[in-house]
Amino acid sequence: MKVLISGASIAGPALAYWLSRSGFTVTVVEKANTLRSGGYPIDIRGSAVEVVRRMGILPQLRQAHVDARRATFLDSDGSTVATVSLGSGTTDDLEVRRGDLAEALHSLVRDDVEFLFNDSIETLNETIAGIDVSFRSGRRRTFDLVIGADGMHSQTRASVFGPEEQFSRHLGRRFAIFSMPNIYDLSHELMVWNAPGRTAALYAVGDPDQVYGFFTYADAKKAEAAEVFAEDGWEIPSMIKAMHQADDLFTDTVSQIRMPHWSSGRVALVGDAAHAPSFLTGQGSSLALAGAYMLAHALATQPGHTAAFTAYERGTRDFVAQNQALVGNGESMMYPLTQQALDARNTLLRNLNGTPSSTAHPAHSALQLP
Repeated sequence: MKVLISGASIAGPALAYWLSRSGFTVTVVEKANTLRSGGYPIDIRGSAVEVVRRMGILPQLRQAHVDARRATFLDSDGSTVATVSLGSGTTDDLEVRRGDLAEALHSLVRDDVEFLFNDSIETLNETIAGIDVSFRSGRRRTFDLVIGADGMHSQTRASVFGPEEQFSRHLGRRFAIFSMPNIYDLSHELMVWNAPGRTAALYAVGDPDQVYGFFTYADAKKAEAAEVFAEDGWEIPSMIKAMHQADDLFTDTVSQIRMPHWSSGRVALVGDAAHAPSFLTGQGSSLALAGAYMLAHALATQPGHTAAFTAYERGTRDFVAQNQALVGNGESMMYPLTQQALDARNTLLRNLNGTPSSTAHPAHSALQLP
């Protein structure tokens, strides 16, 4: 069976690996010119840790673990509220740069899967025998199935299921993330500055020359980050300058994707394209890895794609719902919206003794892999 996967970030290559192992002929199309390297830190938690263990890349990812050691929280005047030791934790959860995970996944499949970089799906025409696909490059191919693993703003979803607006649940914030020179001499640590409704952060993940800058804010005025933070102090002026100079700036709304169904005919969605949980949950990559595993397992064991897509949703949807519901967890700690919430957060931090408890949540491990 020939399967086309759109998207070569996390869900796409993970799905390609499992399908290839089951004898499917897999093609992955990616609009970028090459595999994206670097990237901001992402979490691999709970059930997703078991997925990467079964893939054989867990040792490699442990080597790439960010190993953040402390977090310093700052008030709006730049004064230190508290410094919290993050410790080594008591779970098997991982935090790695997105590019490190993408490279580990790609290395598993590059010799067994066809990759079409610098291209994308132009049109899909489903027939009784399969799906005729025309690509932006002009090539035309026919596949048995097409899987959209092309992110929250999935073009596959838009072409088959309709406009994004009907599935997007906006959470009232915007964010900007970018890399910048480590002029602050930070190492394995997180600095978090807060004012009501505004958060700025610097995250050093081990590279002595580079840190990640991050802004998130309530977007009632639909303004850009530079405008929202223009009057703020601390290191924010240097961060704004670096943001304007960054070649990897990524900005977006903080949103979730919620769909009644993840498949239609011979087309299915996986990862953020189907169920983006938003970065507020920290579960996007974990859901992508787990969802890819579940979809591949269903396709390999069910009698036909219709039954497989049904089994995939039946086995995965509750896990997704539990993790999407985590969107409020930790929000009052990292992103307090009001002065009252900020004062309460600061009091809590000042009274904190020792290393905070694990961030593991039962929802992270709620999926039992077949």
